[in-house]
Amino acid sequence: MFSIRRAALKAAPLAARTSVRPFSVLGARLSGAVGHNVESNLGPGAKPGTIPTDIEQSTGLERMELLAKLEGKELFDMEPLNMTHLGTVKNPIVVKSHDPIRFVGCTGFPAESHETIWINLDKSHEHDRCPECGSVYVMDFVGSEDAHHH
Repeated sequence: MFSIRRAALKAAPLAARTSVRPFSVLGARLSGAVGHNVESNLGPGAKPGTIPTDIEQSTGLERMELLAKLEGKELFDMEPLNMTHLGTVKNPIVVKSHDPIRFVGCTGFPAESHETIWINLDKSHEHDRCPECGSVYVMDFVGSEDAHHH
């Protein structure tokens, strides 16, 4: 069964790419062009008879993340929120987001005052509040209004 599959894969034509042009992955992400540039979301694939590298076979967000790391940048902001104060309605904790909905884990103020509670921030809400400590969060939507979201 597997030999038939391998034979079919070897017989399938591979798309040949003559050159790879340098580009900024983060520039495409921040401009709202994610998903529209198929060329940058697909790797060139491996040459016949070779094993592909991660860059050659990765697609989509995985490929964008790997290319960003090659540029010395991080595609996703994984740093914890800077909790310098307990968010209030007058002085909330501001969270930037490229998507209209974002999940934020609140651990209270000072940090780790309570177990992590996940809060669903929505750009249509005036503010969102942690039910445990009462900290107020506001989304700063920096994404594209006409971007395709899932």
